[in-house]
Amino acid sequence: MSTILSFLPFVLVIILIILLFFVGSYVSLWIQALVSGAHVGLLNIVFMRFRKVPPKLIVESKIMAVKAGIDISTDDLESHYLAGGNVGRVVQSLIAADKANIDLKFNRAVAIDLAGRDVLEAVQMSVNPKVIETPMIAAMAKDGIQLKAISRVTVRANIDRLVGGAGEETILARVGEGIVTTIGSADTHKAVLENPDSISKRVLEKGLDSGTAYEILSIDIADVDVGKNIGAELETDRAEADKKIAQAKAEERRAMAFAREQEMRAKVVEAEAQVPLAMAEAFRSGNLGIMDYSRMKNIAADTQRRDKIAGSEDSSQKPEE
Repeated sequence: MSTILSFLPFVLVIILIILLFFVGSYVSLWIQALVSGAHVGLLNIVFMRFRKVPPKLIVESKIMAVKAGIDISTDDLESHYLAGGNVGRVVQSLIAADKANIDLKFNRAVAIDLAGRDVLEAVQMSVNPKVIETPMIAAMAKDGIQLKAISRVTVRANIDRLVGGAGEETILARVGEGIVTTIGSADTHKAVLENPDSISKRVLEKGLDSGTAYEILSIDIADVDVGKNIGAELETDRAEADKKIAQAKAEERRAMAFAREQEMRAKVVEAEAQVPLAMAEAFRSGNLGIMDYSRMKNIAADTQRRDKIAGSEDSSQKPEE
């Protein structure tokens, strides 16, 4: 018994060392929160590990909020982490909004973060507006001349519309549509080149930021270039198409005329084939005699001889090449 009691202090020391090894990090976090004024219980820090929540992240975020004068409960931070949110970015955004006098509540920041948007970037964009450059937009004025314009859109994040509001792609699409409409309504391309600010003024009047997560502050036309003469190209293409249509119709008429000619020739051949039959029938019926047939053959031979003589005379009268 005395032997067991002699080893008892060593066993207690070993147990104490093991406890300090496993609980030492939690104790250090508890002391860090205690001296920082952030009240986080030691048992709460220990149980965070069992709830699959990183204690260091929660405690440091709590300390950061307390030092900035923002009251956020530990349970709210844990629930946001378990929901898949970025606790650090949310706390940083709340601090940045508080310093910039922007009314941003914790629940609103959590909703923005869980919606997939960077809440800290949104707060920073509310303080420091962002410039978005549109791609080159081509449009045609009423005189048929193409103009290519590039614009820069200055936007500021609208915290109240970040959840459910459209993004930058919608802003770019609407601005591009407005530029195309403005250039297309101009009488001449020279009017646009003389007053490029008329584009930005008319586009701003349309209220393109409605329903989006941003507020458009200004639209500036960075560059306007003259492109192709689209009107002349369209007229040329139309004339070429009309020419092809006319040629096709003429070819159709020629084919029909050739078909009618061939049909008439066939009828002539068919009629000539009926002549011997008619002559034979005339012989049988007595309407054509041998003398009549002989006289007809002589006339045909005489006509053929005259045609040959006329043909030889025509060939001899042709001038030599």
